[in-house]
Amino acid sequence: MDNPLLVLGAVLVLAAGTFAMRVAGPLMRSRFELPDRVQQMLGTAAVVLLTALVATAALTDGDGHAGIARPAGVLVGGVLAWRRAPFVLVVVSAAVTAAGLRLLGVP
Repeated sequence: MDNPLLVLGAVLVLAAGTFAMRVAGPLMRSRFELPDRVQQMLGTAAVVLLTALVATAALTDGDGHAGIARPAGVLVGGVLAWRRAPFVLVVVSAAVTAAGLRLLGVP
């Protein structure tokens, strides 16, 4: 973009919108009572959305398949997270798994 003022304006509008969305939740929570079933569905929807995001990031690279090393690293990290390992251990183990497999020539 050639106009830095336009970029700054867009950033400020997006920042204000993000702030408004984050503030709206706590403000509106006291005005609306969601049924227990809806609250359960929202919790499930969050898990499904995060799972889809992880699957997409782990299994694809651009337009193609990511190979085996990356999904294997994600799997190791997922198992360690499920077993409630410390976060640093989860991340380092996932990275070491993927890097080790790539070092061995696994795509």
